[in-house]
Amino acid sequence: MQRKLHPLEGIVAVCALVFVLFVSIGFAQAQESVRKIALRSSSALVQDAETGEIVFGKNADAVVPIASITKLMTAMVVLDRGLDLAEQIVLDKEDAVAMKGSRSRLRTGLALSRGDLLLLALMSSDNRAAAALGRSYPGGMEAFVDAMNAKAQALDMSESRFVEPTGLSPANVSTAGDLAKMVRAAHEYPQIREYSTKDRATIRATSTGRIARPVNLNYGNTNGLVRSSHWDIELSKTGYISEAGRCLVMHVRLAEKDLIVVLLDSWGKHSRVGDANRIKKWLESGATSRPQS
Repeated sequence: MQRKLHPLEGIVAVCALVFVLFVSIGFAQAQESVRKIALRSSSALVQDAETGEIVFGKNADAVVPIASITKLMTAMVVLDRGLDLAEQIVLDKEDAVAMKGSRSRLRTGLALSRGDLLLLALMSSDNRAAAALGRSYPGGMEAFVDAMNAKAQALDMSESRFVEPTGLSPANVSTAGDLAKMVRAAHEYPQIREYSTKDRATIRATSTGRIARPVNLNYGNTNGLVRSSHWDIELSKTGYISEAGRCLVMHVRLAEKDLIVVLLDSWGKHSRVGDANRIKKWLESGATSRPQS
């Protein structure tokens, strides 16, 4: 004889069924959200800058080369030391050697202020400018690299390591999670916010040959998104070497939130910008705010 269900057992069974349905629907929605925000970057992170909540993550703990994202650390080390930004620094051959053949419009013998070198390193990602900042640091390049790694340790960037200030070396490594910490820290520096998001600038250098003469150099930002009226970017840095792929980090205002966006090892010349736009569209559509992995 079949036993009749107790009324309480029936209620429990119905609740269990409803729970299963909610879980199934939630899982399906999460899967759909992941599909809608498929990125070409190998590692990515979107984080709420105020709360630290992870809005989106993809291989955020992978340790990878970070290319010129390095220059945010370079800038913080220079500014932390309180060095005179008006001091004139003459570029020498050592700066070119540090670049390992990378191109730069800054010639040996040109004199620029430390502030202009910092601007060029952040805005146009000039490697010779970054190398000169490291060389002219008190104690030289070795002391500068030590300061970079000490700063990383202070920021709890436990998976990060720096060997030089330009990012040309693939031995400069970090994770998307660690870089979010670096972006948050760099955002506290007014000069970094201003210089990294400046659209373009004319730099006035001085030739130190037999006859000193002024030299004007025009530069633009390597992140074209800073010129877009559709973006509210408070900090930006791009990076590229073959080992790191196309990289981009930003501190932005999106969907009424201050967010940190980290994109690493994106394939294709324009894919990092494409990924940034995909994230923007996804967030502004209100698709989800749940953490993902």
